[in-house]
Amino acid sequence: MNKNFDVIALGELLIDFTENGVSGQGNPIFEANPGGAPCNVLAMLNNLGKKTSFLGVVGKDQFGTSLRNTLNSLGIDTSHLYEDQEVHTTLAFVHTFEDGDRDFAFYRNPGADMMLSVDQIDEEYIRSAKAFHFGTLSMTHEGVRRATAKAIDIAREAGLLISFDPNLRPPLWSSMELAKEQITYGLSKCDLLKISEEELEFMTDTKDVKEGAHILLSQYPDLKLMNVTMGKEGSIAFHEGREVFHAPFLQENTIETTGAGDTFGACALNYVLEHGIEGLSEKQLYEMLEFSNGASSLITTKKGALRVMPKKEEVLSFIAGK
Repeated sequence: MNKNFDVIALGELLIDFTENGVSGQGNPIFEANPGGAPCNVLAMLNNLGKKTSFLGVVGKDQFGTSLRNTLNSLGIDTSHLYEDQEVHTTLAFVHTFEDGDRDFAFYRNPGADMMLSVDQIDEEYIRSAKAFHFGTLSMTHEGVRRATAKAIDIAREAGLLISFDPNLRPPLWSSMELAKEQITYGLSKCDLLKISEEELEFMTDTKDVKEGAHILLSQYPDLKLMNVTMGKEGSIAFHEGREVFHAPFLQENTIETTGAGDTFGACALNYVLEHGIEGLSEKQLYEMLEFSNGASSLITTKKGALRVMPKKEEVLSFIAGK
């Protein structure tokens, strides 16, 4: 079958309101940044020359229109970006702490991203990609969860590479038990996993990253490549019995960490699309981590993520200059 896309991602497309100074009256000013983890991943993949498409729902409102226009301007296909007539586009307010870490307040009860339904999952469309990427925000509620499961089943049956990033956001879950159950489901379906050390601890009850990684690898033998991101501590790839570590590129100019994990995940997925997911050497895994760490370090120097993903040349010259 002809593959129209390298990657289709399913999930949330929303507005991240990020703090941007104070008004003359002393009120905080918020900037409406286009966001949503799956689309951040696609935006970076586009910068790396891949053809991408997004599957999800926005509201029939000014934010939904603005998000569609943003994706179109970035070259992300929006033929399966649906509009909900009644439910508004999902909003997130992001509070940034001094070290660049963040706290989220979501306006999503409901939000349009939750409105994706089973009948909006088009089999031929899913089969037209080489890889399928998803997270867990599309698994918090039953309707969108069923749609996600249908898309994953089609993708697996068609032999697509399945990429998963749990992207755990505790405020969005009715219980952490449900969150764990849905992450477990995602882990059982993917070939490529990007997981943060906090998520790994949540799933394995150990702070020891290597111990946690081996617990997951023994539970999910079909996992072909697992990348654990550790923020300021760098990242580790686990692949066919190999463990490769790469130190982080720490930035003096870091202002916030929005999109850093998505940037990393996109670069790793890009590497796998170009080199395959089996038989990667230690040298290749190191090269993958180096590029992914470099790109995610660059994104921490910018506000937002979707519109400001680094270009390939920018990442390579940044790494070379270190």
